[in-house]
Amino acid sequence: MSNELREKYRELGWVVAEGIFSPEEADEICREAMDVSREELKGAVEGYAADRSEDGTLAPRKIDNPFLKSAVFRRAALNEKMRGVLEGLLGRTPLLARDQIFMKPPRFGSAKPYHQDNAYFLCSPPDDVITAWIALDDVDGENGCLRYIDGSHRLGLVPHEPIPGEPHNKAPRADMVDLSRESLGCVRKGGVLIHHGWVLHTSHRNESDRWRRAYATHWVTDRCTSEAGVLDEAIYKSDLYPA
Repeated sequence: MSNELREKYRELGWVVAEGIFSPEEADEICREAMDVSREELKGAVEGYAADRSEDGTLAPRKIDNPFLKSAVFRRAALNEKMRGVLEGLLGRTPLLARDQIFMKPPRFGSAKPYHQDNAYFLCSPPDDVITAWIALDDVDGENGCLRYIDGSHRLGLVPHEPIPGEPHNKAPRADMVDLSRESLGCVRKGGVLIHHGWVLHTSHRNESDRWRRAYATHWVTDRCTSEAGVLDEAIYKSDLYPA
């Protein structure tokens, strides 16, 4: 944890922490994710857990609550180096609230509209809400990296509206997203993108011949409350979470 990283986070609302996990550790998480997603795909329908390709086949889209499904994911989420960086940015002990693994197969994978994580979580105080997005592949503009609006966390909570035909998505009006301030969150396998709960971010469809998989962990502190009730069954309240 460096002052430079801390200042960049305060200025932009997001930072890249490379090398938190070794390539071998990232590969282990990735193999487990593929095994779990193959099992879950057997009963999946298009939309939430799976995407449908042009030839009609289903491909994995998302794994919910991976922490509760495998010791491999638990070890990753509780990685001391990553949590140390989060604590340095928060100034308090981070507590894991929610997690997902996002899968974007080659030439596949749906886009996610611009949004703020805390528009869904509605947690306060807002500065105590942070996401650590673990790259399980090398990630760039071609295979669907996260894209950020630099400094947008200073806007506060931006009104989000439901997107017709996309029941799991909502987004701010286009005039609230200053694309002149857009930056690409490129990161190598094993690196971690860390962002504030209010920073606007998106990801595009995977247009490459490579996978783009990531383990997203969402953290709060012990003084956080949620108007949306997302902390009622927070992972840190699980018996699987260490005291």
